Amino acid sequence: MSSLLKEEMQRVLFRPEKHRLVEFIEIEEASSGRHFLCVSVGKNSVVQLCIVQCQLSQKSPKSGSKKSQTKRSSIQDSYKKTEIWSLQDLTLVDGRDPDVDDSCFLLHFDKVRTVTAVSCSAKYAMVRALVALSDKHFQKTLNLRNFDYSYIKPSTFYSNKGDCAVLSQVCFYACNLVCLSMCQIPLDG
Repeated sequence: MSSLLKEEMQRVLFRPEKHRLVEFIEIEEASSGRHFLCVSVGKNSVVQLCIVQCQLSQKSPKSGSKKSQTKRSSIQDSYKKTEIWSLQDLTLVDGRDPDVDDSCFLLHFDKVRTVTAVSCSAKYAMVRALVALSDKHFQKTLNLRNFDYSYIKPSTFYSNKGDCAVLSQVCFYACNLVCLSMCQIPLDG
């Protein structure tokens, strides 16, 4: 589902502006409709963050058209960018508390923008993408605060594969603990 949504947003919003949608997460907002925090890269390595609002809108049915007979053809997603920032203007990403399962984080531009992702894993996926884009396009480390860094930057043994790398690392440690627990310890007596 998310790949179809990504393709649709790419086609409708980002391709006409000659941008490539790199990452997006669904976020919670007060206004109606679905909302997404998107990161895109344009010409000359311009990296933008934006809030996209998606609402269902009614198409006007064309008379005599077979497609106007179906419900699917009379409803269309409407995408609109409501806020846009440059990644270069992002001075800090604050995760608020790394020890709590909190999907909310703060983006510090000239003003602070509170973002509530639909899950903690979505929050960390977005931060990993922002860190990678900052490293790649601006050769500077993104300023982060209050994040569990083991979920953002992989160790030297693991590549940057996101949640799969973290899961592999946890399994590796668990396997080591099982092996160690099976070892006999000589008792002096």
